[in-house]
Amino acid sequence: MNLHHAPDPHLPMLNVPQAERLRSLTAAYFLARHGTHMTVTGDAVRLEGRLSPLSNLAQRCRQSAEDDWPRIVEQHFTGLENSSQGGESATELLERTCWRLLPDDAFPGETADAFRYARPVAEGLLAALALDAPTSVRILDDRDVARAGAEQLWAAGRANLIREPVEHDEFRGPQAALMHSVYGDSFFVSSKALVLPDLVRELTGRELPEAGALVVMPTRHLLAFHPIVDGSVVDAVNDLGSYALGAYEDGPGALSPRLYWWRQGRLVSLTVFDHENRSFSVVPPQELMDLMRSLRGQESADDTPDTAPRAQTADELAVTTVKLTAQLPQSPAVFGDVFAASLALSHVRCASDPDAGALETWEAWVGAMQVGSALFATTTSRESSVACRIGHDVVTLPVTGPAPHADGRAWLNAFYLAVVCRERDRMTQLCHVPLDDLRRAAPMDEYVFHWIDTLQTYWLQHPMDDVVQKLLATMNTSHPDVATRTPADFLNLVDYQPVALFHRLVTGDREAFALALTEALDHHERYWSDSTGPHSRVALGPLALACLAFDSEFPVDSKSPYLPTCLLDRAWYGEFDT
Repeated sequence: MNLHHAPDPHLPMLNVPQAERLRSLTAAYFLARHGTHMTVTGDAVRLEGRLSPLSNLAQRCRQSAEDDWPRIVEQHFTGLENSSQGGESATELLERTCWRLLPDDAFPGETADAFRYARPVAEGLLAALALDAPTSVRILDDRDVARAGAEQLWAAGRANLIREPVEHDEFRGPQAALMHSVYGDSFFVSSKALVLPDLVRELTGRELPEAGALVVMPTRHLLAFHPIVDGSVVDAVNDLGSYALGAYEDGPGALSPRLYWWRQGRLVSLTVFDHENRSFSVVPPQELMDLMRSLRGQESADDTPDTAPRAQTADELAVTTVKLTAQLPQSPAVFGDVFAASLALSHVRCASDPDAGALETWEAWVGAMQVGSALFATTTSRESSVACRIGHDVVTLPVTGPAPHADGRAWLNAFYLAVVCRERDRMTQLCHVPLDDLRRAAPMDEYVFHWIDTLQTYWLQHPMDDVVQKLLATMNTSHPDVATRTPADFLNLVDYQPVALFHRLVTGDREAFALALTEALDHHERYWSDSTGPHSRVALGPLALACLAFDSEFPVDSKSPYLPTCLLDRAWYGEFDT
């Protein structure tokens, strides 16, 4: 990218030559109208002792032909000069003042000294008071507030904001999450986020749920929100995050590209910026991560064959996986969806290829393994980004720290996949994922974490006495009377079977292992007998333990159902770089 195409560092909505032309037009306006030689640099011009930002003017120019820029510049500054200049009575201020959201850098340098009453309300945002005059909107300064009284003005501003008219539509994002769009010509539309419960009640006739809502305020004329009522909040995080960034860049009146969580009167930013690398990621706080996982888990448990959506074919899953994977560098919050899609694809490929003898089946299993390993690499690395191979490409992904999709269940799937693909280095990396991170990601029965601890201890070659103690802890906490979060049939028929196999493996009892494997596969068939879903195709946990046993020269029946032969006996191992 050459200089002429690079974004201007102060007005990034324009390139460098465009920004310089806007500054020249601004200086020319003041010279022609007032005979004043104004120095215009950066993103503002000083007017009568105050800095007037150029960002909104730049947004308008960006959306217009450059031949119209002189007229737009003239209209902009003429409007500012004709706007309210102060001196209104206290009554006028109380009648026309509204709360107004502003970027937290709205008052740079010494300018902030005149607006000491303004309040920070969230990361990146200030709340101020603005006079909605007939021909202009003016931010009140400390002298204005003193004339009417701060307490009275804040109370009047809230009431006036609630009455401000807006337009409202519902729409669905790319991942089908339902969202509400609030918009209009008013400069106070986005400020309605400060009175969100009142807004939701007015627009939907319902109360804001106890869990609150996700909300974005990309421009002063636009607000969008998603009430948190079910598992679709996971999709809404992705959809609203992308929506906010696009609308913020389009302007005019850019306010914030951040995604926020509104709950109990507070706005909590979910967006984390890496200013050095000019990138961002969405990182929900632990409380919201637990809530999202809980809602998504309830939704999964409530699915029935009559209400569940049609299962995707292998080709559809392959397309979905590719599209979602392409979003990872910019939207790491989709990692959970990418892993779910790639894992489903690996299993569905075995429907038409039960022995996994086709190259595309092996590629699907390798792809799922790579995604699972990358998921935890991005939550545990100490660097700001990490290079991961996914498919045949190496992609650089942002490090997010612990995330709701990086939970204990995801760890087990990732580890099982690495075992099946004989990825020893990845198995070792996964065994260094802290248990505390997995516990924070989502609440689960304690046996899950004891089982993970057992596998980590075993693979890292700690003393066998330690392995045995952790295995006993797994067994003792996996009784249905103790493990009350997990459905009893899933626990007994699916989740416990790898534990039973591991017990026979570490004791070296080959005959008992063979009997336990047959029992595990029978239980798998029994549990999934009424399902045609992806996970019915392959018994992933028993397959992983069978691979460990095969590599330890245990006799394993390669014709067993739900154990693809070419995965069990390493037929594809080393076929290409993974």
